[in-house]
Amino acid sequence: MSPDEIVYHYPSINLADVYAALAYYYDHMQEIRQQIEEGEAFAREMEAKTPCLVQQKLRNRHDKI
Repeated sequence: MSPDEIVYHYPSINLADVYAALAYYYDHMQEIRQQIEEGEAFAREMEAKTPCLVQQKLRNRHDKI
């Protein structure tokens, strides 16, 4: 979205805030992208460690048959 579209969809922020956020992002792009990658890796790790409750219930149901 363009900055004007962002303000239109989120009227609680003003155009100066949007440009400030964009400036911060471009000044810290590498750090932000690294944090996003780390967060996604953590989410994948947690997903792998935590069984899906639906799948677990289906397996238990299948084992009883």
